[in-house]
Amino acid sequence: MPSRLSEVAARLRAAGCVFAEEEAALLLAAATGTELETLVTRRVSGLPLEHLLGWVDFAGGRYAVDPGVFVPRRRSELLVAAVVHIVSVESGAEIGPKRCGLSRPVVVELCCGAGAIGAAILERVPAAEVWAADLDPVAVACARRNLPPERVCEGDLYDALPVGLRGRVDVLVANAPYVPTTAIATMPPEARDHEPRLSLDGGADGVDLHRRVADGAADWLAPGGVLVIETSRSQALLTAAACRCAGLDPRVEIDDDLEATAVVARLSPR
Repeated sequence: MPSRLSEVAARLRAAGCVFAEEEAALLLAAATGTELETLVTRRVSGLPLEHLLGWVDFAGGRYAVDPGVFVPRRRSELLVAAVVHIVSVESGAEIGPKRCGLSRPVVVELCCGAGAIGAAILERVPAAEVWAADLDPVAVACARRNLPPERVCEGDLYDALPVGLRGRVDVLVANAPYVPTTAIATMPPEARDHEPRLSLDGGADGVDLHRRVADGAADWLAPGGVLVIETSRSQALLTAAACRCAGLDPRVEIDDDLEATAVVARLSPR
């Protein structure tokens, strides 16, 4: 007679869940009886697993993810690694006299969603002053569960930030939307139907938000500060060009294991 685990896994596999066994184990650990049946039914109908569990495993930590909030992807762990390297490993005078391992680095996550990137950075660099911002009030409420709530701001990109941060941010990090508008229809239903469109839609070529983030970066970064922004291999040159046009010096970083691409763009130390 099949076990409950194998029964649930079979239902999930039939619904197209690639990691059916792992998901079944997580659902069984989260609930029993009628509550479990409700979770399985909702997962089979296409709801994201993370929305059902209320959390996501990301960069070695577990962070809250509420329904209607963009679910952090594993590839965004490249952003975490890049930022941690910049604030704790890179040396020299690139970010003013306080460099050589920033003692109190200021990091801002734009388009933060659940704030998992900022939270993972804070886990690794507890001394960091981490801020986050998002336009979506649902995402902001969620991010305030993962980060110090007083440092999560609601608003459109830089408009959300306290003016006191202007010119003193060591690293801006963003997983801004980069799916071309016409490609959203081809995304998996759990993303297309259950994550907010504003967290997916990057405009005609996918880099509209990247241009806006890059355009405002120089006003907020400290001398020698860095913008780290997620992109795709096919769009990396466009993202890098946007940074270059905004007066930053970009390079492309690729992690084949994570299937991740980012542009790391530095402001001149003047």
